Amino acid sequence: MALLVLTPALYLPASTSNGTEIVVFLAILAFILTFAEYNSAFPSFIEFRDAPPVNRLRFVGLMSMISFLTLICKNAYAPTELTSTVYSVGLAVANVVDFPYSPVRLVVLMLPADASQPLVELVRITASVAYVAALVTIASFAYAVKLRGWPTGNGAFNVWTNLPLFDPTKGGDVVTRLQRDGRLNISVGVLLPFLIPALIKLLTDFIDPLSLSNPQTLIWTMSAWAFLPASMIMRGMATLRIAGLIVEKRRAYSTAETTQTA
Repeated sequence: MALLVLTPALYLPASTSNGTEIVVFLAILAFILTFAEYNSAFPSFIEFRDAPPVNRLRFVGLMSMISFLTLICKNAYAPTELTSTVYSVGLAVANVVDFPYSPVRLVVLMLPADASQPLVELVRITASVAYVAALVTIASFAYAVKLRGWPTGNGAFNVWTNLPLFDPTKGGDVVTRLQRDGRLNISVGVLLPFLIPALIKLLTDFIDPLSLSNPQTLIWTMSAWAFLPASMIMRGMATLRIAGLIVEKRRAYSTAETTQTA
Protein backbone atom coordinates (compact mmCIF):
# COMPACT_ATOMS: atom_id res chain seq x y z
CA MET A 1 0.00 0.00 0.00
CA ALA A 2 2.84 2.38 0.78
CA LEU A 3 4.40 1.69 -2.62
CA LEU A 4 1.04 2.24 -4.30
CA VAL A 5 0.73 5.70 -2.74
CA LEU A 6 4.34 6.59 -3.55
CA THR A 7 4.40 5.42 -7.19
CA PRO A 8 3.20 8.63 -8.90
CA ALA A 9 5.42 10.83 -6.70
CA LEU A 10 8.50 8.72 -7.45
CA TYR A 11 8.23 9.19 -11.21
CA LEU A 12 6.48 12.54 -11.66
CA PRO A 13 7.12 16.11 -10.48
CA ALA A 14 5.61 17.18 -7.15
CA SER A 15 2.37 19.15 -7.38
CA THR A 16 3.26 21.56 -4.55
CA SER A 17 6.34 22.64 -2.64
CA ASN A 18 5.46 20.36 0.28
CA GLY A 19 3.92 17.66 -1.88
CA THR A 20 6.68 15.15 -1.09
CA GLU A 21 6.09 15.35 2.66
CA ILE A 22 2.35 14.89 2.20
CA VAL A 23 2.81 11.83 -0.03
CA VAL A 24 5.27 10.23 2.41
CA PHE A 25 2.86 10.83 5.29
CA LEU A 26 -0.02 9.24 3.36
CA ALA A 27 2.17 6.26 2.41
CA ILE A 28 3.14 5.67 6.05
CA LEU A 29 -0.49 6.03 7.12
CA ALA A 30 -1.64 3.51 4.50
CA PHE A 31 1.05 1.07 5.62
CA ILE A 32 0.13 1.38 9.31
CA LEU A 33 -3.61 1.02 8.72
CA THR A 34 -3.22 -2.03 6.47
CA PHE A 35 -0.67 -3.71 8.75
CA ALA A 36 -2.76 -3.11 11.86
CA GLU A 37 -5.95 -4.39 10.21
CA TYR A 38 -4.50 -7.63 8.89
CA ASN A 39 -2.58 -8.40 12.09
CA SER A 40 -5.47 -7.81 14.45
CA ALA A 41 -7.90 -10.44 15.67
CA PHE A 42 -10.68 -7.87 15.79
CA PRO A 43 -11.78 -6.38 12.44
CA SER A 44 -12.41 -2.66 12.10
CA PHE A 45 -13.52 -1.47 8.65
CA ILE A 46 -11.72 -3.45 5.91
CA GLU A 47 -14.13 -5.97 4.44
CA PHE A 48 -13.37 -9.50 3.16
CA ARG A 49 -9.93 -9.57 4.78
CA ASP A 50 -10.19 -13.35 5.35
CA ALA A 51 -11.92 -14.11 2.05
CA PRO A 52 -9.31 -13.87 -0.70
CA PRO A 53 -9.01 -12.90 -3.50
CA VAL A 54 -11.39 -9.92 -3.08
CA ASN A 55 -8.91 -7.47 -1.60
CA ARG A 56 -6.04 -8.91 -3.61
CA LEU A 57 -7.91 -8.20 -6.82
CA ARG A 58 -8.76 -4.71 -5.59
CA PHE A 59 -5.11 -4.01 -4.84
CA VAL A 60 -3.85 -5.45 -8.13
CA GLY A 61 -6.49 -3.50 -10.05
CA LEU A 62 -5.69 -0.19 -8.34
CA MET A 63 -1.94 -0.77 -8.57
CA SER A 64 -2.29 -1.52 -12.29
CA MET A 65 -4.23 1.71 -12.83
CA ILE A 66 -1.69 3.80 -10.92
CA SER A 67 1.29 2.18 -12.66
CA PHE A 68 -0.07 2.45 -16.21
CA LEU A 69 -1.32 6.00 -15.71
CA THR A 70 2.02 7.04 -14.20
CA LEU A 71 3.91 5.70 -17.21
CA ILE A 72 1.48 7.42 -19.59
CA CYS A 73 1.89 10.77 -17.84
CA LYS A 74 5.66 10.35 -17.59
CA ASN A 75 5.81 10.01 -21.36
CA ALA A 76 5.00 13.73 -21.60
CA TYR A 77 7.97 14.69 -19.38
CA ALA A 78 10.71 12.13 -19.92
CA PRO A 79 9.74 9.71 -22.68
CA THR A 80 11.45 6.35 -22.81
CA GLU A 81 10.87 3.23 -24.85
CA LEU A 82 8.69 1.80 -22.08
CA THR A 83 6.57 4.92 -21.61
CA SER A 84 6.14 5.29 -25.37
CA THR A 85 4.96 1.69 -25.64
CA VAL A 86 2.48 2.09 -22.78
CA TYR A 87 1.25 5.37 -24.27
CA SER A 88 0.69 3.69 -27.64
CA VAL A 89 -1.23 0.85 -26.01
CA GLY A 90 -3.30 3.40 -24.07
CA LEU A 91 -4.05 5.29 -27.28
CA ALA A 92 -5.25 2.06 -28.92
CA VAL A 93 -7.47 1.32 -25.91
CA ALA A 94 -8.88 4.85 -26.00
CA ASN A 95 -9.79 4.49 -29.66
CA VAL A 96 -11.93 1.48 -28.74
CA VAL A 97 -13.44 2.65 -25.45
CA ASP A 98 -14.07 6.30 -26.33
CA PHE A 99 -17.36 6.23 -28.21
CA PRO A 100 -20.46 8.44 -27.95
CA TYR A 101 -22.23 8.30 -24.55
CA SER A 102 -19.48 6.15 -23.02
CA PRO A 103 -18.15 7.07 -19.55
CA VAL A 104 -14.81 8.00 -21.10
CA ARG A 105 -16.49 10.42 -23.50
CA LEU A 106 -18.30 12.03 -20.54
CA VAL A 107 -14.98 12.51 -18.74
CA VAL A 108 -13.56 14.26 -21.78
CA LEU A 109 -16.64 16.46 -22.10
CA MET A 110 -16.34 17.64 -18.47
CA LEU A 111 -13.09 19.44 -19.33
CA PRO A 112 -13.34 23.22 -19.75
CA ALA A 113 -13.76 24.55 -23.26
CA ASP A 114 -10.34 26.22 -23.20
CA ALA A 115 -8.47 22.99 -22.34
CA SER A 116 -5.48 22.36 -24.57
CA GLN A 117 -5.58 19.53 -27.08
CA PRO A 118 -2.65 17.65 -25.44
CA LEU A 119 -4.48 17.74 -22.10
CA VAL A 120 -7.71 16.50 -23.69
CA GLU A 121 -5.85 13.63 -25.32
CA LEU A 122 -4.05 12.74 -22.09
CA VAL A 123 -7.30 12.74 -20.11
CA ARG A 124 -8.94 10.62 -22.80
CA ILE A 125 -6.17 8.01 -22.69
CA THR A 126 -5.83 7.84 -18.91
CA ALA A 127 -9.61 7.57 -18.43
CA SER A 128 -9.79 4.77 -21.00
CA VAL A 129 -6.95 2.77 -19.43
CA ALA A 130 -8.35 3.20 -15.91
CA TYR A 131 -11.84 2.17 -17.01
CA VAL A 132 -10.60 -0.94 -18.82
CA ALA A 133 -8.46 -1.91 -15.82
CA ALA A 134 -11.58 -1.59 -13.64
CA LEU A 135 -13.57 -3.80 -16.03
CA VAL A 136 -10.82 -6.44 -16.00
CA THR A 137 -10.79 -6.39 -12.19
CA ILE A 138 -14.56 -6.92 -12.06
CA ALA A 139 -14.37 -9.71 -14.64
CA SER A 140 -11.62 -11.43 -12.63
CA PHE A 141 -13.77 -11.42 -9.50
CA ALA A 142 -16.78 -12.64 -11.49
CA TYR A 143 -14.60 -15.55 -12.66
CA ALA A 144 -13.64 -16.30 -9.04
CA VAL A 145 -17.30 -16.30 -7.99
CA LYS A 146 -18.86 -18.19 -10.90
CA LEU A 147 -16.17 -20.68 -11.83
CA ARG A 148 -13.97 -20.96 -8.73
CA GLY A 149 -16.86 -21.01 -6.28
CA TRP A 150 -15.71 -18.15 -4.07
CA PRO A 151 -15.73 -18.13 -1.04
CA THR A 152 -16.36 -21.84 -0.41
CA GLY A 153 -12.81 -22.75 -1.43
CA ASN A 154 -11.40 -20.75 1.50
CA GLY A 155 -13.25 -22.62 4.24
CA ALA A 156 -16.12 -21.33 6.36
CA PHE A 157 -17.09 -17.71 5.72
CA ASN A 158 -17.01 -15.64 8.92
CA VAL A 159 -19.47 -12.75 8.62
CA TRP A 160 -18.00 -10.91 11.59
CA THR A 161 -14.42 -10.70 10.28
CA ASN A 162 -15.31 -10.31 6.61
CA LEU A 163 -18.25 -7.91 6.96
CA PRO A 164 -17.41 -5.91 10.11
CA LEU A 165 -19.75 -3.07 9.14
CA PHE A 166 -22.73 -5.40 8.64
CA ASP A 167 -24.82 -6.08 11.76
CA PRO A 168 -26.82 -9.32 11.32
CA THR A 169 -28.85 -8.57 14.47
CA LYS A 170 -29.98 -5.13 13.36
CA GLY A 171 -33.39 -6.33 12.25
CA GLY A 172 -35.05 -7.96 9.29
CA ASP A 173 -34.05 -11.08 7.42
CA VAL A 174 -30.29 -11.31 6.81
CA VAL A 175 -30.72 -12.64 3.26
CA THR A 176 -33.09 -9.84 2.29
CA ARG A 177 -30.73 -7.20 3.66
CA LEU A 178 -27.70 -8.71 1.94
CA GLN A 179 -29.54 -8.95 -1.37
CA ARG A 180 -30.75 -5.35 -1.06
CA ASP A 181 -27.26 -4.10 -0.23
CA GLY A 182 -25.74 -6.12 -3.06
CA ARG A 183 -28.15 -4.85 -5.70
CA LEU A 184 -27.81 -1.29 -4.46
CA ASN A 185 -24.00 -1.46 -4.62
CA ILE A 186 -24.05 -2.88 -8.15
CA SER A 187 -26.58 -0.30 -9.36
CA VAL A 188 -24.66 2.63 -7.89
CA GLY A 189 -21.36 1.23 -9.13
CA VAL A 190 -22.67 0.98 -12.69
CA LEU A 191 -24.09 4.53 -12.63
CA LEU A 192 -21.20 6.35 -10.90
CA PRO A 193 -18.85 6.50 -13.95
CA PHE A 194 -21.63 8.34 -15.77
CA LEU A 195 -22.83 10.48 -12.87
CA ILE A 196 -19.49 11.77 -11.59
CA PRO A 197 -18.44 13.59 -14.80
CA ALA A 198 -21.95 15.02 -15.21
CA LEU A 199 -21.96 16.23 -11.60
CA ILE A 200 -18.53 17.83 -11.94
CA LYS A 201 -19.66 19.56 -15.14
CA LEU A 202 -22.71 20.97 -13.36
CA LEU A 203 -20.66 22.21 -10.41
CA THR A 204 -18.04 24.02 -12.48
CA ASP A 205 -20.22 27.14 -12.41
CA PHE A 206 -20.07 27.23 -8.60
CA ILE A 207 -16.66 25.80 -7.67
CA ASP A 208 -13.26 25.65 -9.32
CA PRO A 209 -12.79 22.31 -11.09
CA LEU A 210 -9.81 20.10 -10.36
CA SER A 211 -6.65 20.99 -12.22
CA LEU A 212 -6.17 17.88 -14.30
CA SER A 213 -3.17 19.50 -15.95
CA ASN A 214 -1.16 18.38 -12.92
CA PRO A 215 -0.10 14.77 -13.63
CA GLN A 216 -0.45 13.48 -10.07
CA THR A 217 -3.90 15.02 -9.70
CA LEU A 218 -4.89 13.48 -13.04
CA ILE A 219 -3.69 10.03 -12.00
CA TRP A 220 -5.50 9.97 -8.66
CA THR A 221 -8.67 11.51 -10.11
CA MET A 222 -8.95 9.00 -12.95
CA SER A 223 -8.05 6.11 -10.64
CA ALA A 224 -10.70 7.10 -8.10
CA TRP A 225 -13.28 7.62 -10.87
CA ALA A 226 -12.71 4.08 -12.17
CA PHE A 227 -11.78 2.17 -9.01
CA LEU A 228 -14.52 3.27 -6.60
CA PRO A 229 -17.39 2.07 -8.86
CA ALA A 230 -15.52 -1.16 -9.58
CA SER A 231 -15.02 -1.75 -5.86
CA MET A 232 -18.73 -1.16 -5.21
CA ILE A 233 -19.72 -3.61 -7.95
CA MET A 234 -17.38 -6.24 -6.50
CA ARG A 235 -18.85 -5.70 -3.04
CA GLY A 236 -22.35 -6.08 -4.47
CA MET A 237 -21.40 -9.32 -6.22
CA ALA A 238 -19.83 -10.62 -3.01
CA THR A 239 -22.83 -9.83 -0.80
CA LEU A 240 -25.21 -11.41 -3.30
CA ARG A 241 -23.01 -14.50 -3.31
CA ILE A 242 -23.07 -14.66 0.50
CA ALA A 243 -26.85 -14.29 0.48
CA GLY A 244 -27.07 -17.16 -2.00
CA LEU A 245 -24.92 -19.38 0.23
CA ILE A 246 -27.14 -18.63 3.22
CA VAL A 247 -30.22 -19.58 1.18
CA GLU A 248 -28.55 -22.84 0.13
CA LYS A 249 -27.60 -23.60 3.73
CA ARG A 250 -31.15 -22.96 4.91
CA ARG A 251 -32.52 -25.20 2.19
CA ALA A 252 -30.11 -27.98 3.18
CA TYR A 253 -31.14 -27.72 6.84
CA SER A 254 -34.80 -27.75 5.88
CA THR A 255 -34.33 -30.86 3.74
CA ALA A 256 -32.41 -32.60 6.51
CA GLU A 257 -35.09 -31.83 9.08
CA THR A 258 -37.81 -33.08 6.73
CA THR A 259 -35.91 -36.32 6.15
CA GLN A 260 -35.42 -36.89 9.88
CA THR A 261 -39.11 -36.22 10.57
CA ALA A 262 -40.15 -38.68 7.89
